[in-house]
Amino acid sequence: MASLKEIKGRIGSVEGTLKITSAMKMVASAKLHKAQGAIENMLPYDRQLHKIMVSLLSGDAKVTSPYCEEHKQAKRVAVVAIASNSSLCGGYNSNVLRHTTSVLKEYASQGLGTEAIDCYVIGRKLDQSLGKIKGFNLIRDYVDKGDNPAFATARSIAQRLMQDYSNGRIDRVELVYMHFKSTASQIPMREVFLPVELKTEGEKQSTSGYIIEPTPAEVLNALIPDALCMKIFTIMLDAQAAEHAARTVAMQTATDNANDLLSELRIQYNKGRQAAITAELLDIVGGQMK
Repeated sequence: MASLKEIKGRIGSVEGTLKITSAMKMVASAKLHKAQGAIENMLPYDRQLHKIMVSLLSGDAKVTSPYCEEHKQAKRVAVVAIASNSSLCGGYNSNVLRHTTSVLKEYASQGLGTEAIDCYVIGRKLDQSLGKIKGFNLIRDYVDKGDNPAFATARSIAQRLMQDYSNGRIDRVELVYMHFKSTASQIPMREVFLPVELKTEGEKQSTSGYIIEPTPAEVLNALIPDALCMKIFTIMLDAQAAEHAARTVAMQTATDNANDLLSELRIQYNKGRQAAITAELLDIVGGQMK
């Protein structure tokens, strides 16, 4: 059995850890509130923009775009994966790593060489883990951009991917990230970025309700790049909210565990202290009787 001094030292250590986890939980909760507000404000705009774009592409106007034309054969693909720059967020980074690795290996198993798979890495933790997997072409230009999502960063990534897709350098682009559903639930997502898919909820959209000037083609050529940039920015905000939610839950769990351990240590300390006092009393009583 540990001595009272050792137990007291452990109590002090756990109390120090408890202060840290409590503070980190409060910080993560505040960041989550801010990130949640940002993604909730962005989603309606992104969805409406996507709805208008799909209406132009699939409606009565019969407009096409090079970003919507599927390449006959996927000889080279790109995967954009978003994780965290820091740890202490539960299984967030490991989930992103697992799903990213699954997507990369799936393409490799389809006959594509690993050198024909580009992986745009956002997040230092993901970069460190994927760096141990040899063969894949990791693009690290945006590794540190996940903590503070900016539209300029999203536009840079989207424009680079659109240019590579339009000139035939890459034939397909997918996005891998964690979607913020609630504080307790973050869902791994895999979405096709290019070519633009025309799948929508509900019935087929129609452009009959729109007055389009100057022409549907000109409007579409201006709208699609903006919509794709907005898509990247939206998923960056979504992934950030999911990260803060995962960290909030992880720090809450750590705080609860620290409180439970502290309670057990205090009970153990009090029992040891009472046993020591009882032993001293017995020695005193035994000495007086002699």
